[in-house]
Amino acid sequence: MDSTVTSTSVTVAPESEWTARCELAALYRLIAHFRMTDLIDTHISLRLDDASGHFLINRYGVLFEHMKASDLVRIDGEGQVVDSRFPDHRVNRAGFVIHSAIHAARPDLHCVIHTHTAAGIAVSAQADGLLPISQHALKFYNRLAYHQYEGIALRVEEREQLVQDLGPHSAMILRNHGLLAAGGGVAEAFQNIYMLERACQAQVQALAGGRELIIPSPQTCEFTAQQFEGDDESGLIDLAWEAALTLIAHQRDDYCA
Repeated sequence: MDSTVTSTSVTVAPESEWTARCELAALYRLIAHFRMTDLIDTHISLRLDDASGHFLINRYGVLFEHMKASDLVRIDGEGQVVDSRFPDHRVNRAGFVIHSAIHAARPDLHCVIHTHTAAGIAVSAQADGLLPISQHALKFYNRLAYHQYEGIALRVEEREQLVQDLGPHSAMILRNHGLLAAGGGVAEAFQNIYMLERACQAQVQALAGGRELIIPSPQTCEFTAQQFEGDDESGLIDLAWEAALTLIAHQRDDYCA
């Protein structure tokens, strides 16, 4: 489930890349803080803000709780490690397949998060998918994609179907597998995965109650989804991200190393 490849096309990380590394390392630690990890599996990537088309992804085998800026691996669209400082870093093959597909097809999505939480997997296995029964879920009303399970995502051939299924959306449920959320930056991707995860948790608990569920009208669902679309303009996405960072502020010197 991993790929170990080497190259030497990049030798020094510019300041802009190091800033991106610190931001992505912080995101890894916040995903751990909110217990959305699966030991060494699952992955988060961030496209670098340059013309290279390269993106950062985690070194396979490092727990999210321990992720540092220097643990992140710079790879190209073919999964090749392009930083000679870290020639022995291993990359999760499934992570490369999923993330490279989205980064290549969706230039608007710079950050991609994939998780295997219990609630996310549970909802991914339910035929009806995510139900519009919570405010968190309504953020994704008619704005959520689904991808059928094809086995462990090791085949590059799966990338075409992943992209086709994602369509114009920034969140997707991978059937019998888990969740995927993305955004134009780290803050937006974090908000999307946080809200999607909470929606799944609420659904699992609501269904466990064994009582009839209340579903808002389609008009209310759509209205609420549109309200969420104003979060970016109002600055709420960045505000939530900055607030979340305070939870791990004491770790900054460590994760920026």
